[in-house]
Amino acid sequence: MRVLVTGATGYIGGRLVPQLLSRGHHVRVLVRDAERIRGRDWAEHVEVAVADLLDPSALRPAMAGMEAAYYLVHSMVAGRGFAQRDRLAAEHFAAAGEGQLQHVIYLGGLEPIGVALSGHLRSRVEVGQILRHRLATTEFRAGPIIGSGSASFEMVRYLTERLPAMVVPRSISNVVQPIGIRSVVTYLTAALERPPAGVVDIGADRLTFRQMMLVYASVRGLRRLIVPVPILAPRLVARWVGLVTPIPNRLAIPLVEGVMHCVVAQTDKAERLFPEIRPMSYRRAVQLALQRIEEATVQTRWSGALGQAATYQLTDREGLIRDERTRWVAAPPRQVFASFSTLGGDQGWLVWNWVWRVRGLIDRLIGGPGLRRGRRDAQELLAGEAVDFWRVERSEPDRMLLLRAEMRVPGRAWLRWEVHGEDQGTRLAQTAFFAPHGLAGAAYWYLLYPIHRIIFADLVTAIAKRAEAESTTVSTGR
Repeated sequence: MRVLVTGATGYIGGRLVPQLLSRGHHVRVLVRDAERIRGRDWAEHVEVAVADLLDPSALRPAMAGMEAAYYLVHSMVAGRGFAQRDRLAAEHFAAAGEGQLQHVIYLGGLEPIGVALSGHLRSRVEVGQILRHRLATTEFRAGPIIGSGSASFEMVRYLTERLPAMVVPRSISNVVQPIGIRSVVTYLTAALERPPAGVVDIGADRLTFRQMMLVYASVRGLRRLIVPVPILAPRLVARWVGLVTPIPNRLAIPLVEGVMHCVVAQTDKAERLFPEIRPMSYRRAVQLALQRIEEATVQTRWSGALGQAATYQLTDREGLIRDERTRWVAAPPRQVFASFSTLGGDQGWLVWNWVWRVRGLIDRLIGGPGLRRGRRDAQELLAGEAVDFWRVERSEPDRMLLLRAEMRVPGRAWLRWEVHGEDQGTRLAQTAFFAPHGLAGAAYWYLLYPIHRIIFADLVTAIAKRAEAESTTVSTGR
């Protein structure tokens, strides 16, 4: 079958495409930027249509010759006005698909019982209504999706791993119904072989979010104390999740809202239409997700389709701690590279310069180079050169810069920036690496991390802002 996939660079779409190809389907992916699929294992086996769902003029040609389509896009982290953008995108897609598509398959969210819908879930429901009204549609509705790299799994993982004791809102004792990512993809692929079926709820075990964390702890061999209390508003909880985990607040809010109300699936219809599918248990989904992470074989991650959103992740594995942050920058890669490759020396470090100077002074007092070395040239960096108390290990113009720390620390440290074009701008990735030496090294990192986290976050933001400002200056000729 000739199939169009929207959201192919996202968490679900990136796993669905190879499954469709393995079943012999002809796949065309609709993306805003063809660069986003470069390097994926399946990139050379699909057609690529470049179009924006908010630009209706390009959609009908992108759908030409397609029999079915997957609608796997949404704007959960797009900020204000996301509902309007989702509505317009769905209307444009539906209008372009009329008379062309025989079947549309959409993945939405389960509706909570007895409460008003949140803005995000209301938007997901509205998109489904638009598609079903104008096109023959199967709308799967699912609760938290559990798999390596999924946002719901990462929320459970980070909260449980990092907090041995938690005070949580009593509402996490409400029942929800998670489902493993493998089961979701199985349903999505099987739907192509059935006629359009309207709304179909899917889900596995019925658990409370507290039970989800305790099952995760059991799988990992951890002991955790979780104390429910009759306080804490969802948005306050979401901000706490955004602080403790890599998930940004804009995504944490809909995730928290999705587990703080009773959200269960009525799976009778799914069992009748897809009797061969038996969703895996939550425990098994957690085990498989952890296995994927351990083997470093995570196919897709929640941040893969964030578009212009920022991402953050702190990982500690194989003796190397990583603080990874990305920003989308409205400037070309060359301009962004110039923004970070000119740091240090007389120009300083853009933010918290007094902290850098204090750290340099301390380093000199304990026998390190401090900041006195500066840099050879204000614009150019070559491999092997010094930049204050850093050494340039690699410099690839307009692509990557890797600095190795030469200050006195109980371990080894690096700071790396990478850039690549994305959505008519640039994705800037900043990663701090630290390989601690023994207990002293681990204590050094984690005791100072609250300060480092602020500095790293402000630094990547300042680099992005300077690149955008200089890009604007260049484009206007000022």
